[in-house]
Amino acid sequence: MLGTIVNTCTILTGSVIGSVFKKGIQEKHQTALFTAMGLAATGLGINAVVQNMPKSNYPVLFIVSLALGSLLGTIIDLDRRFQNLADRLSVGQLSKGLSTGILLFCIGTLSILGPIQSALYGDHTYLFTNATLDFVTSMVLASTYGIGMVLTAPVLFCWQGSIYLLASLLGNFMTTDMMTELSIVGGFLIASSGLSILNIRDCKTMNMLPALVIPVVFCWVAGLFL
Repeated sequence: MLGTIVNTCTILTGSVIGSVFKKGIQEKHQTALFTAMGLAATGLGINAVVQNMPKSNYPVLFIVSLALGSLLGTIIDLDRRFQNLADRLSVGQLSKGLSTGILLFCIGTLSILGPIQSALYGDHTYLFTNATLDFVTSMVLASTYGIGMVLTAPVLFCWQGSIYLLASLLGNFMTTDMMTELSIVGGFLIASSGLSILNIRDCKTMNMLPALVIPVVFCWVAGLFL
C-alpha cells in the first residue's frame, strides 16, 4: 500500500500548495510541468513495453488487444461518456473541480495497473509516477477550485486500495504470462497518455482502456486448455 499512500499524500500536498498560490501558477509554468510529466509517462510506457515484450509467449496478443479494445471502447465511446459524466457532476465550481479531479486521478492506466504491480510484486514504480502526475494536476486544479480539492485524496485511496486488495486476493489467478501481456498493453496505453499530455496526438486513451481486459481473459482461457 506504500505507493497508494504516497499517491494520496501527493494529492493532499498538491491541493494545499495550489490553494495557497491560487492563481499564482502561471500558464507557462503549468505547461512546463505538464510537458515534463508527459515525457515521463511516455518514457515509462516505452520502458514497460521494451522490458516485457521479450518475455511474451503470445507476441501478437498485444496487437489484437489494442485493436479490439480500442474498437470496443470507441463503439461504447468511453471518452465521451467520461466527459458527459464530468459535466453532469459539475454543478458548482468546487463540484466541477472534484468531479474532474476524481475522474482524472482514478480512471487511468497508471492508477489501475499501479496497485496490481504493487500488490503482486511490491513494485511501486507506476504508483510513484502516478503520484507525481497527480501532484502537478492537483496543484493546478486547486489553484482554480480551492482547498476543497483535498477531498479527492480519500476517494483515490479507496479506489486504489480496493484494486490492491483485490489483486492480493487473486494473486494465484494473475499468472506470470497474464501480467507480462497486461504490462505490454498497459505500457502502450501509458505511452499514449504521455503523447496526449504533450499535445502530440490525442489518442483518446480512455477509449482504449478495454484493451486491458483482453490479455486477462485470453490468458485465463489459455490456462484452462493448455
